[in-house]
Amino acid sequence: MAKNDKKSSKLKRAKRGDDSTPKKKQSRVKAKVTNDEPWYADGLRFTCTQCGDCCSGEPGYVWVDQSEIDAMASVMGIEVEEFEHKFVRQVGIDRSLVEYPDGDCILLDPQTRRCTVYEARPIQCRTWPFWDSNLNRKKDWNETCQVCPGAGSGRLYSLEEIEHARSKKSV
Repeated sequence: MAKNDKKSSKLKRAKRGDDSTPKKKQSRVKAKVTNDEPWYADGLRFTCTQCGDCCSGEPGYVWVDQSEIDAMASVMGIEVEEFEHKFVRQVGIDRSLVEYPDGDCILLDPQTRRCTVYEARPIQCRTWPFWDSNLNRKKDWNETCQVCPGAGSGRLYSLEEIEHARSKKSV
């Protein structure tokens, strides 16, 4: 698989909030685990480059609740009802942000590739890349680092910070 295809595939799974990669044999290299701590017990590095890659690709879901909708509407300076009408869709009993036909988030500016509500972005977006689907195995994290320019570099997040982010929303 070409590098760009691999990047696109991983980001598409990330945006969907799932990991639909076929399972391969476990690597023979074992991650350091002590006292039942997760493999990332020593922390992980991340800095958001605001590249917009995690906001684009294959269609998926960015789950939102009413407080997140209210905050995003406020940042955009529009009424909540107007925001909901333009940017939110009902999916069963839950709600998700609308997407462009190509799968890009409706709130991703197509020219600048920046989130138009970055300071009020939903929890699902705020907790990237510290999602269960990226942290299950060290291999998952390594794949995330290959497709996200900020994963694996920048500030070192402690185990406590990572677990706090993971506890906010399971993705």
